Amino acid sequence: MSLFTYRGGCGCGAISVEAALCNDASRYRPRACDCSFCTRHGAAYLSDAEGRLVIRAEGHDSLRRYRQGSGNAECLFCGRCGVLASMVCRIDGRLRGTLNSRTLDEMAAFGDPARVSPKMLSVEEKMERWRQMWFGNVIIDAD
Repeated sequence: MSLFTYRGGCGCGAISVEAALCNDASRYRPRACDCSFCTRHGAAYLSDAEGRLVIRAEGHDSLRRYRQGSGNAECLFCGRCGVLASMVCRIDGRLRGTLNSRTLDEMAAFGDPARVSPKMLSVEEKMERWRQMWFGNVIIDAD
């Protein structure tokens, strides 16, 4: 299977991201979570359960982690410029994740985000949604 690869990163360049998707950008619509954390960060998430997400960070201080909301997922953001890059969660022993599409160089190719409200879901419903939708192949490379 050939993958469509999109790249980007944070504002200062300390974090780079690479999303390998099964389809071209026109087949995806980022999801804008309506919780206060994601709204304040302007996040619009993109994922492909059959794709791959790679996050690379320069130096141990550039990739920061934060748990919020239900505490099941970890927010990954740049420790230098503060850009929210991704959310990850270990489900059934496997790291899964979603990418903030606003970090991509070609973010406009994905169109306007759809508003979603995961805060209305139970923890179990969220985990099942993430299991089905989030990248199943996540690589985090931090020095």
